[in-house]
Amino acid sequence: MKWFRRKGADAADPPDPRTPWPDEPVPEDPAAAAAEFWRKWDELLPEVSSALGENEPHRVETMLLDAVARVHPGLQFSLERGHRSIYALVLSGQEDPALRPYTDAWKAAAPPDDALWEYHDSVPPVPDPEKVTVNLGEHRIALADVRVVAQVDEAEHVVDIAVHHPAMAELAEPARKAMTFLPLDATLGERLAAERLRRVETAITKPEGTIGLVELRELVRGLDDIVGGSA
Repeated sequence: MKWFRRKGADAADPPDPRTPWPDEPVPEDPAAAAAEFWRKWDELLPEVSSALGENEPHRVETMLLDAVARVHPGLQFSLERGHRSIYALVLSGQEDPALRPYTDAWKAAAPPDDALWEYHDSVPPVPDPEKVTVNLGEHRIALADVRVVAQVDEAEHVVDIAVHHPAMAELAEPARKAMTFLPLDATLGERLAAERLRRVETAITKPEGTIGLVELRELVRGLDDIVGGSA
């Protein structure tokens, strides 16, 4: 997965992803901004599909960056292989509440998924996280080996998590942090993880009473079903 977000012209390092770029206006009407994006998408779609078919997504990166920034400059996007369709366009506000009206409007105005494209307003879960292998520097890490301890707070309908992998002790701190959160997003999707996970910690040594990622998904989705049923 490669995420795209417009970079500041004068900044040596990009700012916090949740901070809008100062030189880019934020639309006042999320619905109007979303409608404009989908009009532009229709224009770009033949070229986007051609670029992806030829494995050259860089050809359309700048055009899509501009279109997404006009929805909101704080948003990121990626072009992925779809779960049901051939391709997926994923927009993410990293679950920033200030960006949620824009991603909601974008999704509400999206065309129906079809055989070629599907559209997601947050990072979706992968079909089976235990079949995923990620590269972190020199390490190839199978998510099948991830084990978690999950403590459910039934009153608050949230879960506290400790994430362990046998390679954790060998990883530098940035990779260790990525390896803590990446399996959770892959398992639950960005939105469900943000809604139902409270504290997330890294476990260097394997704790007692661990479960796998598929079991974690079942646990959290079951909690979400209970909350929805009681609403």
